[in-house]
Amino acid sequence: MSPAFLPYGRQQISERDVEAVASALRGELITQGPAVAEFERRFAEHVGAKHAVAFANGTAALHGAAHAAGLGPGDEALTTPLSFVASANCALYMGATVRFTDVDPATWNLDTAVAAAQLSDRTRAIVAVSLTGLPVDLGPLEGVRDRVVVIEDGCHALGGHRDGVRVGGPGGADMTTFSLHPVKAMTTGEGGMVTTEDDRLAARLRGFRTHGIAREGLRPSPEEGSWYYEVRELGFNYRLTDFQCALGLSQLERLEEWVAARNEIAGWYRELLADEPLLALPPPAPKGSLHAHHLFVVRILAGPAVRLEVFEGLRAAGIGVQVHYIPIYRFPYYRDTLGYPQDTCPHAEEYYRGAISLPIYPALSRAEVERVVAELRRLLESHSPPPTG
Repeated sequence: MSPAFLPYGRQQISERDVEAVASALRGELITQGPAVAEFERRFAEHVGAKHAVAFANGTAALHGAAHAAGLGPGDEALTTPLSFVASANCALYMGATVRFTDVDPATWNLDTAVAAAQLSDRTRAIVAVSLTGLPVDLGPLEGVRDRVVVIEDGCHALGGHRDGVRVGGPGGADMTTFSLHPVKAMTTGEGGMVTTEDDRLAARLRGFRTHGIAREGLRPSPEEGSWYYEVRELGFNYRLTDFQCALGLSQLERLEEWVAARNEIAGWYRELLADEPLLALPPPAPKGSLHAHHLFVVRILAGPAVRLEVFEGLRAAGIGVQVHYIPIYRFPYYRDTLGYPQDTCPHAEEYYRGAISLPIYPALSRAEVERVVAELRRLLESHSPPPTG
């Protein structure tokens, strides 16, 4: 009997989750009802934020943040090439342009010191991604906060913290976006969230996700009644449903437990792979901070041909590894249609040459981690370590 397939990530759904969704579906309102506001309130409370605004998915959350930041034609946003493409696309959706800043090889996150030095008169926003769940260093951006809006793409980092302050909480970015996709730390099926301390940004986010509709503070004519509303700007239907929020409320109760499990699994990988000369292990979180470990990415140091061999060998062995991520500027739309150069981010290229994401999710057992490690070592044993010096 073949061993079970191990995906790189997966959701964990309990009977309590199922009942929460079923209960919401039995209610009078399955969308635009009370569960949405309650989920937003509880989510904000969990991360310590003043506001949390729910969106249909993580990409919609990024789009909303780009809108709230005021991005438009003639503006640019700086971001990392190492992320899912939505981290860059969100600026393009607004008619702005994207400029890619290389990553810090010590963390593989956006090099925020370089980004701060690269601002132009057109730069309105910086989208800083917390890749794999390692909180991005926002410190170098403090000196430019009066010039740009800082958006943290925290889609990998829900449950992590910087010096005890949770990602998405106070003292971080102007807005932090999250994804609630099934492979993330918790899920609503599809879903997203933006947190902020800024009342004005929160209002812009809420209007944008609901067609730009405004209902409060209006002055209708005497002939118009309580039905009256206004569409004050171009918005989208990016709402999250009540039954999805019911799932989110149930899942949120176990978020800390799941992040702790992810850190334990990451510790097993570090222990079992510490002496493997052909691998570079992922950077840990700084002392006093917590890595959310959405991903556990190792880098194969023997070159891209060996990375491909290892990737295909692990897949053949029933281990669903993945590569996160292809640098965004390599995609044909960016490379060919928009004309992005391919040689401006050497550290991102170095990362991409060897990156492989190993399975990590809360239900993964020690025995399954040992199976992954054994197959990985077997595939590497015939190759020589990279030269030193």
